[in-house]
Amino acid sequence: MTALADPPHVMETEHFEEAARILSRLEKGARLEFIDGKVRSKPMPDGAHGRIIQWLTRICLQQRPELWLSADQGLKVQEYRAGRARPDGTLAHMDAFNASGEWGDPDAVLMVVEVTSHDSDTHQRDRVEKPRAYAETGIPLYLLIDRQACEVLVYSQPDGVRYETVNTVPYGKPLLLPDPVNITLETEALKDWAD
Repeated sequence: MTALADPPHVMETEHFEEAARILSRLEKGARLEFIDGKVRSKPMPDGAHGRIIQWLTRICLQQRPELWLSADQGLKVQEYRAGRARPDGTLAHMDAFNASGEWGDPDAVLMVVEVTSHDSDTHQRDRVEKPRAYAETGIPLYLLIDRQACEVLVYSQPDGVRYETVNTVPYGKPLLLPDPVNITLETEALKDWAD
């Protein structure tokens, strides 16, 4: 009974990084994140999830060929960058992460992307924790492709605590990704991968 009253264990960032390295070697494809002092495991993406990232990669290459949408580039996030996130996509200039290692510096990031998954943590992770962590970090845009709601949301204008603006459109409507990205998404194709 004493264990229930014990305070939660606080993990240091370097301990998380070592645990994540070990687990990824033991279990191929393990994707761990460390946000708000909590270790979270992201589910492996399903086929439609991966197809959405491919669709977005093609659009980014066509409209902004000097940029690259990196899948699963780890980022140092939150106020003192002690958190570790692994967005589904990270949009930055082509050479932004050449020498960064597993956990890149977010200063060069223009936009992060998350696509909702079919797990019980999606709401907390993608709609609550990630927008806050990315806004605290100062990442200009957060794009959320919400497969359950069939909506696309772009969060912009981070103030260091939250994003001040959120623009939401249903699948099928165009969505402008504002500065510094300046890409218009024609979201009709997302209907093909709706849940």
